[in-house]
Amino acid sequence: MQTVGAVLAAATERLKQADIAETPRLDAVLLLEQASGLSADRIRLHPADRLSDDVVAVFEGLLQRRLAHEPVSKITGFREFWSLTFRTGRDVLDPRPDSETLVEAVLAAVADRGAPLRLVDFGTGSGCLLLSLLHELPQAQGLGVDLSPAALAVAQENAGRLGLSGRARFTEGDWGAGLDGPFDILISNPPYIESAVVPTLEPEVARYDPPMALDGGPDGLEAYRRLVPDLARLAAAGAVAALEVGQGQD
Repeated sequence: MQTVGAVLAAATERLKQADIAETPRLDAVLLLEQASGLSADRIRLHPADRLSDDVVAVFEGLLQRRLAHEPVSKITGFREFWSLTFRTGRDVLDPRPDSETLVEAVLAAVADRGAPLRLVDFGTGSGCLLLSLLHELPQAQGLGVDLSPAALAVAQENAGRLGLSGRARFTEGDWGAGLDGPFDILISNPPYIESAVVPTLEPEVARYDPPMALDGGPDGLEAYRRLVPDLARLAAAGAVAALEVGQGQD
């Protein structure tokens, strides 16, 4: 039986040598947490604990996936966003810290967080934007729209896990086509990567995020051309519309 510390040190070194992870030790801790059922704190604070051969074998399998550039969040199935834990997976774009800026911008523009606001999230994916806002706006109701039934299933599961199913609903749709408003808050993190650039992205993104959540057409702006008319049509008087855009696209 190997100790936690020995297994962790060896895995960290392998990730470093392979130049896979920006945070090799953290990645190793999270994978060992998944394999062993021990908490990350327990792993860090008790390196002398011994691991069964079965746990070490499971951990090795997870480590091999990370060495193949699969993101830790895709391996564990969860990602933190806005201090909430979201289910993720290959059917949805991983929630990223950059997108928390969108949540911050919307909240900064809301005069009364206790108002019965109506939200819509185009291309909702995991539901992270919509559900994070509903978490902060206790009287709001939200609609998440996505073309992918698999993504909608993930978003619905996240709503249930976060206790927001009563205020969030999800529908399959092509941006705003067929929707009726009005909405007070309209948000989206659409695909905005130029088609030719997508294959050149880091493997963690190009191989493991869904292509439809990345590819924004030849100039990266196809989704915005579809969205803007819908925003104008569906917005209530005084509405806030917030879109994430790529660097240089503003």
